Amino acid sequence: MITLLDYGAGNVRSVINAIESLGHPVRIAARAEDIASASQLVFPGVGAFGSMMERLHAEGYVAPLKAYLQSGRPFLGICLGMQALFASSEESPGVPGLGFFRGSVKRFTTRLAVPHIGWNGIRIRQASPIFAGLQGEEKFYFVHSYHVVAEDQNDILTTTDYGYPFVSAVQRGNIVATQYHPEKSGAGGLQLLRNFLTPNTAPACVHKTDTPTRLAKRIIACLDVRANDQNDLVVTKGDRYDVREGGAVRNLGKPVALANAYYKDGADEIAFLNITGFRDFPLEDLPMLEVLKQTSRQVFVPLTIGGGIRDYTDVEGRHYSALAVAAEYFRSGADKISIGSDAVLIAEDFLRTGQATGNSAIEQISRVYGSQAVVISIDPRRVYVHSPREVSHHVIPTAFPGPRGERYCWYECTIKGGREGRPVDAVTLARICQQLGAGEILLNCIDRDGTGAGFDIELIAAVKSAVQIPVIASSGAGNADHFLEVFSGTGAEAALAAGIFHRRELPIQALKRYLAGKVEIRA
Repeated sequence: MITLLDYGAGNVRSVINAIESLGHPVRIAARAEDIASASQLVFPGVGAFGSMMERLHAEGYVAPLKAYLQSGRPFLGICLGMQALFASSEESPGVPGLGFFRGSVKRFTTRLAVPHIGWNGIRIRQASPIFAGLQGEEKFYFVHSYHVVAEDQNDILTTTDYGYPFVSAVQRGNIVATQYHPEKSGAGGLQLLRNFLTPNTAPACVHKTDTPTRLAKRIIACLDVRANDQNDLVVTKGDRYDVREGGAVRNLGKPVALANAYYKDGADEIAFLNITGFRDFPLEDLPMLEVLKQTSRQVFVPLTIGGGIRDYTDVEGRHYSALAVAAEYFRSGADKISIGSDAVLIAEDFLRTGQATGNSAIEQISRVYGSQAVVISIDPRRVYVHSPREVSHHVIPTAFPGPRGERYCWYECTIKGGREGRPVDAVTLARICQQLGAGEILLNCIDRDGTGAGFDIELIAAVKSAVQIPVIASSGAGNADHFLEVFSGTGAEAALAAGIFHRRELPIQALKRYLAGKVEIRA
């Protein structure tokens, strides 16, 4: 029996599903005594260091955790569960950690995008049973802004490069902890988990190399989900956000089946966008929650969900915060949530007052779950102008003149599925959301959506140069060259597509074969 420590934050459902898929039952630690009696303990952590330690103290888990670690029984810490083992963190000054390993947790100091999100390699520093069956060339999924600095070199199990080398796993005896997420790292991650769960596995010596590891460009499959006219949830695809064809909703397949097919085909992430979420209260949208639950049982790469994640008051006067809505999605299997229309309204409030309230959905969710859990989905459209002086927005020169010969444009943000324009531009929105705590930008483009004409390189380059968080390019992909163009021309960390994958015009494996050797990918 595997005991899992769930202190109430982050997507522990994925870890449970991964362990159960390997044939091991899981017991959730509901009290301190469950930790004390555990024979194998898994501690997955996602969120902020200070919030985590506060919850551990409130639940009375700190003392039994320290006793368990000192006993030397098998322990696996994941992500924040690794950082908790150190003495302190720059993320939460003055808040002590468990102090099992000597050292501290530092924020990345690099010109690269932070958080460090995506698939990166590991350099193995010592033999360990958890590497049995691995080749040493696998990439694992990372999502973090802070990394540990271990004082004892003997504790370092693996290192990874992101601007500079950092410690990505530690081990002392049976105590193992990884910064990367094995439950979200596909077959390699499942093998690592299997090795931890299997007692008496002999230490494996994997070929060591000094070659720097490289972060892969991510290929994301997007599934726009809505109810069709028969009230069945289907995956659809719009043409400039129009999802109907011949009067009926385009039906491109069932969401769970398609997500599983893309996982098997090599997708690095899966994104579900509930495109009726702005009309429906998501906590009553049980079919979409069930889609997440079923998908997370068989898909072991990150899952993002967007649509309707906002404050809500129902018809009976009960109020639900955006944080409560997000929590329900996380508990159902999501790793990240995407905020769209509400992000625009939040930014407008910020521009009006000149200050953050601390109460916006972006701030609430990132404070508890970490910035890496909050994706901002921007739906802009081009507005042409003859001169930058015509408007107060962020204007860029364009190589594609407007209908009246305009040589400049700005990108008007929209809400409600692209039906309503708002007086804020995409670059300004991205900057404000980063300041409020968002960890990633999903950058769509209404003008390119469904056209197959390629990504809007000018838009993506403008936003990418304005923020320090990762940017996902979206809208317009029609062939493999378009992916190479956006990765080479903008520095975007990921690219997302829907229609060309759904219609099998470009299978993900074919796309990765084309990109191999041109940009870094996860094979």
